[in-house]
Amino acid sequence: MRRALVAGLTSALTVGLAGVAGAAPAQGDILDQLKAVPGLTVVSESATPPAGYRFFILSFKQDVDHRHPSAGTFEQRFQLLHKSTDRPMVLHTSGYNMRTTPFRAEPTTLIDGNQISTEQRFFTPSRPANPDWDDLNIWQAATDHHRIVQALKRIYQGKWISTGASKGGMTSVYHRRFYPHDVDGVVAYVAPNDPVNDSDRAYDRFFDTVGTPECRKALEDLQAEALRRRPELVAMYSAWATKENRTFNQVLGNVDRAFEMTVLDTEWAFWQYNKLADCPSVPAKTASTQAIYDFINNITDWSFYTDQGVTPYVPYYYQAATQLGWPSPRFDHLKGLTHYPTAKFYAPNSNLPPELRSRHNPLPMLDVDFWVRTQSSQMLFVYGSDDPWGAEPFFPSRHDSYKYIAPGANHGANIAALVPADRDAATAALRRWANVTAPATAAKAALTSLPDEPLERRPL
Repeated sequence: MRRALVAGLTSALTVGLAGVAGAAPAQGDILDQLKAVPGLTVVSESATPPAGYRFFILSFKQDVDHRHPSAGTFEQRFQLLHKSTDRPMVLHTSGYNMRTTPFRAEPTTLIDGNQISTEQRFFTPSRPANPDWDDLNIWQAATDHHRIVQALKRIYQGKWISTGASKGGMTSVYHRRFYPHDVDGVVAYVAPNDPVNDSDRAYDRFFDTVGTPECRKALEDLQAEALRRRPELVAMYSAWATKENRTFNQVLGNVDRAFEMTVLDTEWAFWQYNKLADCPSVPAKTASTQAIYDFINNITDWSFYTDQGVTPYVPYYYQAATQLGWPSPRFDHLKGLTHYPTAKFYAPNSNLPPELRSRHNPLPMLDVDFWVRTQSSQMLFVYGSDDPWGAEPFFPSRHDSYKYIAPGANHGANIAALVPADRDAATAALRRWANVTAPATAAKAALTSLPDEPLERRPL
């Protein structure tokens, strides 16, 4: 019998590592210090790390169910960009898989700190051998982070800042909600907040006002024309899938359903990844079928809703279906052209294998939203004005917490994209929480050898 999903209103349990609290500062080479941490495995160290850093791939033994340790364990991957134990630490998460190459999140640059970046539970390979999907919820994932923080604080005893973008930003918020004393501040970028899942008019208002009337009309006309040319486009899509050995039977069910889902995504994906200046690239509805096919591929990617494309994101869709919620635009401009009822079709369960489709539990998001509005502190939210995921944002409390909107920015919005006054205020708050001053010129120069966190083409 499946265990009931953990509601967000449950009080958080304190799950720590014995002997960590009050431990003396670790001594010696960082490799030796890491090897001495209980439950931590050093998988590899880069022979060619970025200048000024050492770079490690690590794993940490986590309980499958933190409330029932007898349920077994799994190894959770994370990476470490080590600068110095006397510098602050940035806890970063993408909310999905972990990159295996070094990069810097924006807060890491601004405070000249160390950085760890975690892979979320149930994203492979950080998945139990025989997963019980009831164990994939926001409290369990927050407790994964809590245990890693507690383990590494024996080495990095300075200030800690958590951060992430999109689902990673959401993950940082949930960790802060359940374990508010683990870090000294949170920088959550473009983090959606859907406390009332069925109330989605905010997205319709966004698409009614974003950009210019001409650009909005061009995108709507393109979607409608694609659905009118369904036979031609599905034939092209199917031929491509056959050539590339892509299938549709395991998740979406058939190529027609995958086609419609991709077309429905087009307007959203355009604003998520592009800007107003890209509007001239939208083909006219009189364009050739090939031009429409190519544009949709560039914006939305026909490969995503194949079995091979969507399966890696099953953990996200499961969380969206059960707890996180999802946006449901009305698509009024496509009435009479779709084959499937959008309210049910354009939802996470459509992107899950049948055995994982689940009912939504509204309590966790209501709890998190209320906590952020009333009790949160030292939290910084950054959104892009032209990002559809920001239509339902978090609203932080007045306890040393802030929300900023970058004008004209998309889902890649960051502190650097803010107007100068907001950028300076956000940077000052972050550095105050981390107890650092602006990096010296030499430190800034050393950071240029590291890439910034990329804007990845993902559901969130």
